[in-house]
Amino acid sequence: MVAFPEARRPGGHVALVLAVAVCYFAAGRLGLLCKLTVDGAVVTPIWPPTGVAVAALLILGVRYWPGVTIGAYLIVLSLDTPVLYSLGYLVGNTLAPVVAVVLLRRAGFRTDLRRLRDGLALVFFGALSAMLISSTVGVVLLVVTDRMPAHAFWTVWLAWWVGDAMGVLLVTPILLMLSHARGLRPTPRRWETGALAVAVLGIVPFAVYSHYSLLFLVYPLIIWGALRFELVGSMICALATSVLAALAANSEAGGFRGLSRVEIMAKLQGFNGTMALTALLLSAVIAEQRHTRRSVQRACEELVEVLEHLTAGEAPPPRPPLEDADPLLPGDDGRRPPEAP
Repeated sequence: MVAFPEARRPGGHVALVLAVAVCYFAAGRLGLLCKLTVDGAVVTPIWPPTGVAVAALLILGVRYWPGVTIGAYLIVLSLDTPVLYSLGYLVGNTLAPVVAVVLLRRAGFRTDLRRLRDGLALVFFGALSAMLISSTVGVVLLVVTDRMPAHAFWTVWLAWWVGDAMGVLLVTPILLMLSHARGLRPTPRRWETGALAVAVLGIVPFAVYSHYSLLFLVYPLIIWGALRFELVGSMICALATSVLAALAANSEAGGFRGLSRVEIMAKLQGFNGTMALTALLLSAVIAEQRHTRRSVQRACEELVEVLEHLTAGEAPPPRPPLEDADPLLPGDDGRRPPEAP
C-alpha cells in the first residue's frame, strides 16, 4: 500500500479529499468523450469515476467519501442538470462506491489482487452488486423528473449499470496496481514487454475497426499479458481495447456499423464485460498459483535445511515468526489495507 503521512498533518485530510474530487471529475470528463444516446438518455459504456471512487476509498479509507460527492457535484455543474435530479445523482454515486468498499472489506478483500477470491469479490461485490445502487437511483430520477419515458427504464438502467460496473472492473484494478507500484520489481523480459506492446498497437485497432467484427482477436493478447505479466499486462490490454471499442462504437465503425444504438450498446458492453472478467480473473488465478508454488518451494527449502542440521547433530535453526516467514511479493510491503472506519 502507499502511505500518506501528509493525511495526519493539518489540512492533509482536506487536501486528499480535494485530490479525490479532482480525479473523479477528470475521469468523468474522459468518460463523457465516449457517451452514447440510448432511448433519449445519454449513457457511457465505461464510467471511469466509479473505478476511481472505489480505488480511492479502498486505498485511503471510507472517510474520504466527501471527495466522491464533490467530484460528482462538479460533473453535475458541467452538465447543467436540474436540482432535484442532481441531489439524487450525488446520493447514488456516493453511496454506491461506499457500499462497494464496505462489502469488499467484509469479504476480506486485499488490494494486491493476488488471490482468486479478491478478483471474485471485486467482480460480484464491488462491481455487479454495489453499482445497482447508482444505476437504480439515477434511472428512477430520470423517469420521475420526466427526463426519460418510463418504457425505456430497463434499457437505460441496464446500460447505466453495466457502464458503472465496467468502470470498477477496468479502472479500479489498475489504480490498485499503481498503489503498489513502489514495491514492483522491473521485469527482465523487456523484449517480451515490447513485443506485447507492439502486438496490442497493431492488432487491437485492426480488430476493433475491421468491419468483419474481429473483436475476438484481442483475447490471445489478454491471455498473453496475464500469463507473463499477471494483472499489469492483462488489465492494461483490456483497458486499451475497451477505450478503442467505445470510440469505434461511438462513431459506428468496424463491427458496430449498421447496428441500432441499442444493439451497439449491447454488443459493446457484452464485449467489454467478458473481456474485463477474463483479464481480471485469469490474472488472479495465475498470481495465486505462483504464490502457492513459491510457498511450497520455500517450505521444501526449510525442510532440507532442518534435515541437514539434524543429520549433523545440530539443533535446527529457529524459524522466523509467521509474519516474517512469508517473503514480500512484488507490490506488497507487508501491510494490509486499513479497516474501514
